[in-house]
Amino acid sequence: MVNFSRRRFLMTAAATTAVTLIAHGCRNSQQSSDVAQPTTVAETPEVTSVKLGFIALTDAAPLIIAKEKGLFAKYGMPDVEVIKQASWGVTRDNLVLGSAGGGIDGAHILSPMPYLMTAGTITGGKKVPMYILARLNTNGQGIVLASAYKDLNITTDSRPLKDAFAKTRAERRARNQEEDIKVAVTFPGGTHDLWMRYWLAAGGIDPEKDVSVIVVPPPQMVANMKTGTMEVFCVGEPWPQQAVNQQISAGGITTGEFWQDHPEKSLALRADWVDKHPKAAKALLMAVMEAQQWCDRPENKPEMAKIIAQRQWLKVPVEDILDRSLGKFDFGTRTLENDNLAMKFWRDNASYPYQSHDLWFLTEDIRWGYLPADTDTKALIQEVNREDLWREAAKAMGVPAAEIPTTTSRGVETFFDGVAFDPQNPQAYLNSLDLKKV
Repeated sequence: MVNFSRRRFLMTAAATTAVTLIAHGCRNSQQSSDVAQPTTVAETPEVTSVKLGFIALTDAAPLIIAKEKGLFAKYGMPDVEVIKQASWGVTRDNLVLGSAGGGIDGAHILSPMPYLMTAGTITGGKKVPMYILARLNTNGQGIVLASAYKDLNITTDSRPLKDAFAKTRAERRARNQEEDIKVAVTFPGGTHDLWMRYWLAAGGIDPEKDVSVIVVPPPQMVANMKTGTMEVFCVGEPWPQQAVNQQISAGGITTGEFWQDHPEKSLALRADWVDKHPKAAKALLMAVMEAQQWCDRPENKPEMAKIIAQRQWLKVPVEDILDRSLGKFDFGTRTLENDNLAMKFWRDNASYPYQSHDLWFLTEDIRWGYLPADTDTKALIQEVNREDLWREAAKAMGVPAAEIPTTTSRGVETFFDGVAFDPQNPQAYLNSLDLKKV
């Protein structure tokens, strides 16, 4: 069914006349603040609505902006619903239901989740085929430590935490308290879980033995740190900055320091919805891609922060969002200004769903036992990753050829500790890692 869907989509794209729009969205700040005007498309989407889920995170901005700026309507889908989800588990459950069952058709989602759903490993064995249509962002997550560890000045090197955690356990034992050292992530096998595990393991801290990895929904991270639920958490913005702004956490990193321009969230939809509505899927994708272009223009950052901060979206102060969107980082123990570490939505091919990045996620999920060691990662990626649809949408939008990758791989990736991942040989990478579950 997948191959048939791709042929049908390409035929649809070939029959579609060029869409009239400016490739990079609005070219000046006056235009960019206006609601998008309708665009005439030769082939009308099969439906005008779709239900998309999002979590209250800065990297949901492309979906929020596409809705607020009228971009879904511009591409013939005025009835798109962008619906807040309480957690990644709820997002998964609603995707399993689909809109026909009272759930959702697609979502702003952790990039490994569509794979884990397609494989059935997080859906009770029931395989729920998903497609990734675009990457929503790179960078923009944070690892944050409780203020008790402020004096350690922890950044990418987590090694000092091993002795510090041992000391904390001893003090708790002396007080007859629970000894567990808890580190919080947002979903098992998701991006934040993988960042946390890699970062700890690189410092000689075994996430399977030395700490307890717990799951906390993103919007609840700061509140749980206030009550001392965990020692460390990993989550997307704006919650790391909010923790610092509220003076309850200190130290840590922004994940661009872990792996610059690392992949993060994706736009994913149920495969059956895309197969049934190829024209609507293309329209939806173009709207989100144009929103990504808009979000990445520096002059639009203040407006973006103001929009997504609103009650119906993230419900946070604008100052929890803006600085890190501009590459200005305050960790409570140090400050850093680097635009290349900021969240990216479009520039440097941030929107393109490289297969090589999905392969790293799958390799790490194998490393920690979320997928079987004999998983056919190549076949799974071919089933889920729809970079072909991204390229067709980009061409229809008039995106310059220089901004449309022609390869499925971004090449060898190097992490903060010097370890390299070569997508041509993922097993060699896995074999080189000392701490792993498999």
